[in-house]
Amino acid sequence: MAEPQQKPAHAKPAWPNLIHAVLKRNGIRQVGYVPDTGHAQLIALCQADNEITDVVLTTEAEGPALALGAALGAERTALLMQSSGVGNCINTFSLLKNCAVPIVILVTMRGEFNDFNPWQVPMGSITEPTLKLCGFLTYRVEREEDIEDILASGCKMAFGGGNLQVAILLSQRMLDRYKPEGH
Repeated sequence: MAEPQQKPAHAKPAWPNLIHAVLKRNGIRQVGYVPDTGHAQLIALCQADNEITDVVLTTEAEGPALALGAALGAERTALLMQSSGVGNCINTFSLLKNCAVPIVILVTMRGEFNDFNPWQVPMGSITEPTLKLCGFLTYRVEREEDIEDILASGCKMAFGGGNLQVAILLSQRMLDRYKPEGH
């Protein structure tokens, strides 16, 4: 029996390309984010795409206002953030719910499997329940091969006429986040 092929340690993951393609297919025209290593490849794809306006936020809490403004201009928005950024948005998430703004947020999870930073554990452990309490439908992606289906379904839920708020949680296992030895 052949052994499964492993990706070289330096190989870029495919999931950012899959996410970018799904965002494009679903008419996402704006992507807001605070720069983040976990989303770096996806951010670069959005920056290089002339059909997507990438918006650097000074704090994740600005994201819901960006989404509200985009919705008022009949544009669709996605927000990219770490699980720690969710805690920064609790107050401003009420804009999305109260104004029926459809949105998809992609959350790279921290404080989970193999994270080098224990300070990420408290918010990482409550991210999903926090999002649910803020009115989001949440879907968790554990494996790269599931991202396209789950994100496409999340976009359909958000933008399919119900003006829903959807959060896609990207498991720490999918991220290549580690602390190099000696640092």
